[in-house]
Amino acid sequence: MNDDPNRIAAIEKAISKKYGAEAIQNPRQNWDESKEKEYAIQMKELYSKISSNEERSEKIDIDGLKVSKKLFNRESLRNCSVCSAFSKKSMDDVCFIKFDCCSECYIKFVEDREERWLNGWRPNT
Repeated sequence: MNDDPNRIAAIEKAISKKYGAEAIQNPRQNWDESKEKEYAIQMKELYSKISSNEERSEKIDIDGLKVSKKLFNRESLRNCSVCSAFSKKSMDDVCFIKFDCCSECYIKFVEDREERWLNGWRPNT
């Protein structure tokens, strides 16, 4: 690039005319201690969000299947107490909350026998 001062001045003048005088001023001109402190606070918040997202996006190996660590914060991701199946459907969530089993085991063993199930009966599997 040509370092001719007249050419640089002409370019700056054209930029100033098209975009305004703020486009060619030194960025440090309006920077002070209060803006620096505010920027530091914003950067700390940003880095803390990034690090928490990285922690939650880590993968965990479950029986050869890579699962995101953040999914383990949900209660629905657990194994059925009867058949040890991994929760897959939203109906499983409902059954886990109320009966501590997956939806298939609910249909096989609990449906129409809720009182017996809640009193502690479990199938021999």
